[in-house]
Amino acid sequence: MELAVFNVKGQDTGRKAELNDAVFAIEPNEHAVYLDVKQYLANHRQGTHKSKERSEVSGSTRKLHKQKGGGGARIGDINSPLLVGGGRVFGPRPRDYSFKLNKKVKQLARKSALAYKAQDGQIKVVEDFTFEAPKTKEFVAFAKALEAEGKKLLLVLGSRNENVALAARNVPNARIISASDVNTYTLMNHNAILLTESSLDVINNL
Repeated sequence: MELAVFNVKGQDTGRKAELNDAVFAIEPNEHAVYLDVKQYLANHRQGTHKSKERSEVSGSTRKLHKQKGGGGARIGDINSPLLVGGGRVFGPRPRDYSFKLNKKVKQLARKSALAYKAQDGQIKVVEDFTFEAPKTKEFVAFAKALEAEGKKLLLVLGSRNENVALAARNVPNARIISASDVNTYTLMNHNAILLTESSLDVINNL
């Protein structure tokens, strides 16, 4: 697969970038994408939720009234889940939501995500560039020239560029990552993906 290479002004340079068909032209595996996104989100959960159960509520353990003969329902102490201020039955406890996913499944998911985006025409290749100073307006002009203004923009660089990263920091819905940090969730969560030429060395070998 070949895509035209654009410059920072959105002009076609006349050159073509070669995209690996083994990555961008495969039949996407929807279930692999689902599993990888699920794992990514699960691994980001803190899992620190907690509510007090009956034994943890602060209150007297005296039995409120006798078991039988009072004409009412039997009841224990004031910490009973049936009473206001009592403990919670089977409340949430801190837990780890992360789970293991095989490397080959994650690799297939990343390839599938790139294939989805390539099929939808949401991927463009940009020649390597930098800004002389980290100015937001320069990045906004860059996004507009590449027809990515107002979209969820993901710019994939070959290596970290401080000026570009700082220039995009205040732009809503724009994210800058290195090619080595590409993951399925980030790809699927953006609808305008710009790959720099230097990033293709890594992306083509996912």
